[in-house]
Amino acid sequence: MRQSRVLRLLDRLEREPRADAVIDAVRTGVRALPLGDGRDLLHGRWLGHPVHPLMVQVPIGSWLSAAVLDLYPGRSREAGLLVGVGLASAAPAALAGWVDWAELHRRQQRVGLVHALANSAAVGLYAVSLTRRAKGRHAAGRAYGFLGLTAVALGGMLGGHLAYRQASGANHAEEVLQVVTPGWHRIGAVADFPVGRPVRRSVDDTPVLVVRETGGAVHALAERCSHLAGPLSEGTVSDGCVECPWHGSVFRLSDGWNVRGPATAPQPAFDTRTTDDGHVEIRLRHQGRDGQAPDDAEAEQRHPEPEAHGHGS
Repeated sequence: MRQSRVLRLLDRLEREPRADAVIDAVRTGVRALPLGDGRDLLHGRWLGHPVHPLMVQVPIGSWLSAAVLDLYPGRSREAGLLVGVGLASAAPAALAGWVDWAELHRRQQRVGLVHALANSAAVGLYAVSLTRRAKGRHAAGRAYGFLGLTAVALGGMLGGHLAYRQASGANHAEEVLQVVTPGWHRIGAVADFPVGRPVRRSVDDTPVLVVRETGGAVHALAERCSHLAGPLSEGTVSDGCVECPWHGSVFRLSDGWNVRGPATAPQPAFDTRTTDDGHVEIRLRHQGRDGQAPDDAEAEQRHPEPEAHGHGS
């Protein structure tokens, strides 16, 4: 089957560089906003996934409900109330979206910019709709409302492309829990890991970040950042944490907890041990119901494949 025309247009949009100067300027402005801890709040770090998709349900639901009421005579007042609710809730949803957008890859930002423009057009059309309704011009208010809903549909389609085709907002480290086999895996001699420096190894073809601390403790995390798969082994290690070199997410080495966004999901962590012959072995740390690593029997139930001891490279 041939690729659909819509997908061809979206693929062209991803590769179109003419708006990159605008993207750079807007991204700089968004990153300069004095949001403080509110930035992680808008990213959704507290929720465990981006908060923007949750917030947009209010304006979309309000406007869709207004469109249904506009199909019935004499319900323009109630429809106008819903249009107003949608407009009031659109601003915080848009702010969360812009904060996420500023930390995406360039191809994602190109699609995201058009997504934002479509949604901005929808806000403008609904603002006109509300104004017309307030002046008693209900037919014009309904017409502008339906035009606004069309713009919302276009913006939603582009948002779906961002989320499901381009994987923006997805946890890029989730697969580690599915592909690493249970049991201990030897990744190298202790001397292979300089103190305080991130080192990249692999287990079952999965990249792993290894850091040895001054006191001798060895920590291991999934190496690809959960935000957008940035290489943590090229990041900065400081105060028991590693900072992603791409977008600045910070993860605690001891357990992979995302101390700072834009990452909303923690890094999968590994238990470590040093053998009698001076080699480091790691085992994927599965979180049990009480937040602790389960025993080997429970791990085997989750991964029924035969145990395989991989060797790092």
